[in-house]
Amino acid sequence: MNLLKSIFLTFLLVGCSPEEIVAQELRSEVIIENEVFKVWYSEVLEQPVKLTYTSTNREKNVDRGNMDFHKENGVHTSDKHDYYSNPWDKGHLAPAATYSDSYNNLYTTFSYLNCTLQQQDLNRGAWRLLEQEERVWDDVQNLTITIENIFEEGHTVLPTGGHIPTTMIKTIYFEQDGTCRKFVFPNEKPTKPWIEYEVTCSN
Repeated sequence: MNLLKSIFLTFLLVGCSPEEIVAQELRSEVIIENEVFKVWYSEVLEQPVKLTYTSTNREKNVDRGNMDFHKENGVHTSDKHDYYSNPWDKGHLAPAATYSDSYNNLYTTFSYLNCTLQQQDLNRGAWRLLEQEERVWDDVQNLTITIENIFEEGHTVLPTGGHIPTTMIKTIYFEQDGTCRKFVFPNEKPTKPWIEYEVTCSN
């Protein structure tokens, strides 16, 4: 970049708010892996697009208490304002209860990288009950679990900037058996038990 262009760009950015500057730099995909999960995060949508984690027979050693979600340096995510006074829960993708074996693991699940705008009755109902079933299955064998958030054309965008997934897909791979189970949930109040959201899963 030559000096004239550099000066011109600096002039433009000085006239922008911090939010406008961030908007110019938002990434459609950021891939981050830590000791709990691997996530494909969209700064544009302010939501995870895909996330994988492993569910194993971990002993519970810590409680969540008053722990709440935290932002991560260097990644533009949703925040508490996206979840204020509306029907959208801060939905864990990698479940807190699955990673209650240590404080560090539990704290890691409370990252906004692991948080999605999930309809409250889904989060507290069918989705939660399926997570409970995962912890029964992982007593027998380890599970590799992938969650995909689908954003169909015309999906809702909150005034605060968060995009609401229209569908959430969970694929559970049973490592010992080499089999899988797949569940497709519309991101809305459930109308049937969790087991009835299962669809055919091809390995």
